[in-house]
Amino acid sequence: MTHAGLHVAPELAAFVADRALPGTGLDAATFWSGAAAIFARFAPENRALLAERERLQSAIDDWHRTHAFDPAAYRAFLTDIGYLADAPAPFAIDPANVDAEIATMAGPQLVVPILNARFLLNAANARWGSLYDALYGTDAIPGTPAPGGYDAARGARVIARAKAFLDDAVPLADGRWANWTGGVPALADPTQFVGRSGDTLLLRHHGLHIEIVVDRAHPIGRDDPAGIADVVLESALTTICDLEDSIAAVDAADKVAAYANWLGLMQGDLVASFAKGGRTVTRALEPDRTYTAADGRAMTLPGRSLLFVRNVGHLMTNPAVRLFDGSEAPEGILDAIMTSLIALHDKGRNSRTGSIYIVKPKMHGPAEAAFTDRLFDAVEDLLRLPRHTIKVGLMDEERRTSANLAACVHAVRHRLVFVNTGFLDRTGDEMHTSMQAGAMIPKGEMKASRWIAAYEDRNVQIALACGLSGKAQIGKGMWAAPDRMADMLDQKIAHPRTGANTAWVPSPTAATLHATHYHAVDVFARQRERAREAVAPLGDLLTVPVAAPGRNRTADEVRAELDNNAQGILGYVVRWVDQGIGCSKVPDIHDVGLMEDRATLRISSQHMANWLLHGVATAADVDAAFARMAATVDAQNAGDPDYRPMHGHEDASLAYQAARALVFEGRAQPSGYTEPLLHRFRAMRKAADAQ
Repeated sequence: MTHAGLHVAPELAAFVADRALPGTGLDAATFWSGAAAIFARFAPENRALLAERERLQSAIDDWHRTHAFDPAAYRAFLTDIGYLADAPAPFAIDPANVDAEIATMAGPQLVVPILNARFLLNAANARWGSLYDALYGTDAIPGTPAPGGYDAARGARVIARAKAFLDDAVPLADGRWANWTGGVPALADPTQFVGRSGDTLLLRHHGLHIEIVVDRAHPIGRDDPAGIADVVLESALTTICDLEDSIAAVDAADKVAAYANWLGLMQGDLVASFAKGGRTVTRALEPDRTYTAADGRAMTLPGRSLLFVRNVGHLMTNPAVRLFDGSEAPEGILDAIMTSLIALHDKGRNSRTGSIYIVKPKMHGPAEAAFTDRLFDAVEDLLRLPRHTIKVGLMDEERRTSANLAACVHAVRHRLVFVNTGFLDRTGDEMHTSMQAGAMIPKGEMKASRWIAAYEDRNVQIALACGLSGKAQIGKGMWAAPDRMADMLDQKIAHPRTGANTAWVPSPTAATLHATHYHAVDVFARQRERAREAVAPLGDLLTVPVAAPGRNRTADEVRAELDNNAQGILGYVVRWVDQGIGCSKVPDIHDVGLMEDRATLRISSQHMANWLLHGVATAADVDAAFARMAATVDAQNAGDPDYRPMHGHEDASLAYQAARALVFEGRAQPSGYTEPLLHRFRAMRKAADAQ
């Protein structure tokens, strides 16, 4: 169908006309005319920005081929070619109408694939979570529940652990929560008592709420001295509904399915039904929670996580819309228009300040950030929104952005609400940018490298210097092992200790457990401390993580590294290409379930491509690793009835071919991204299945 010169896929045109536009005050002709004007204005600039990426990468490749690495010379070179930009004069961001969950609260953040309605609802409803359940059902408490129903001994350990948490977060004036017998608790800090709902108490610490559920008729509460049946924590304050790394969306049908789920969240009517325990369960969005405040007045707290939507970056195009010359439209521009249009249906269900929150990933440097700012201006004009209604979350995950972070923040300073590090994509870009510099250190050594420490420090230090504290989120990355909650509790407290007021978690249960870290650490006090630090040197950030000269690896070391990479690539790609699953818990080479998305794939494929380039491994070594690991991945997926085996079918398996291409064509992929190849092979798989 043609609208204002755009060729719009019929399913997208119907979705816009029948579902997205009604109730917005916009008619189809006005909308598509405005969208066409945006594409005409911004698509050429989008292409020019991508060409600039390639110009810079080509220059860096040439420099590494012809120069021994010298830090001063390298930095001067990056300045000369325009890779490093001038830092702006001191400034502070000034976004308006930012919800408290982002600006003045500190707590966990979920990232959820937008194509899975059940997962979306779980995440949106993860604003509140049972600490009892999170402790009982995970390895946060050693051991596992005894079979045959409720394990009373394990339950007792859970209750003791939860009450010890209360002693730390909301201590009593006298005694311990284990000995409290009910009534109105006398708190050491009476201001922590907020209100109640029936017998349930509502307390607050470090800005986060805690419910102490008192119910003497409950199977747990009836045996408790005070009738405590549960301790419920305010958990996932915010959730990113992801259109990018965690989904496989390659055509109009996929995009419409994603947009429809976002619309269901904004309208509040998204539901999902699924079989569980022999019956059908229907899930919907939780209502807000009501209480009687300490002063006797009625009060309401949000029942759901505040939702961001992550658009795709600048690279990819999508056939859902074709431009005037027949070429595919830039997908990031399409997402900006569509997700903002859909957010007009919010009506305060999500943002109580009237803002629209879009996370923009994979931007390279301040010119690309400024492009996004102008694009959002144009979308606001199309949708008749006040300037800077659309807020932006800036993913600091590409080296040109982290090297120019202050300038990037300055470019979006009027709408910035989020700066987040992303170790996985950032490492993938590090390897691709420095591909010609030499053989990279193994993946396992990367987290201890000099540039990573500088990257994580500079992200917080620069964000604080730009005035993000109290106005926006400073975020940290994902805990990737959802079954290892004891390790998460032990290690992830490091994120709030850095001064980050949010960090990513892989599940609602993990959000509840990670929430305890924000009670243990006063993040905003920590930010005040860190604001006095000097910014980590740029030279440290630009240290290339190549192996020391003369470092020779044994055949066993090379084989182990190749097997680890190949297994991770195959385990993820086979689900992406064959089943359209963009994020899932994928067993690693040791059968530990890890949350995998395209960022993990980017690291593994770029690392193998680098070792192949520099002769650490041969093409035969790489192919042998893929052959071995195809059998391993097949065995790990033996219980999946929809799985297509790869071992013995290498020539016919599109997934296997895609995995190989990611390595053998890895150096040629723009910025080392995996999307172009994944999209090509997924489209081939869908076409073959349709026949």
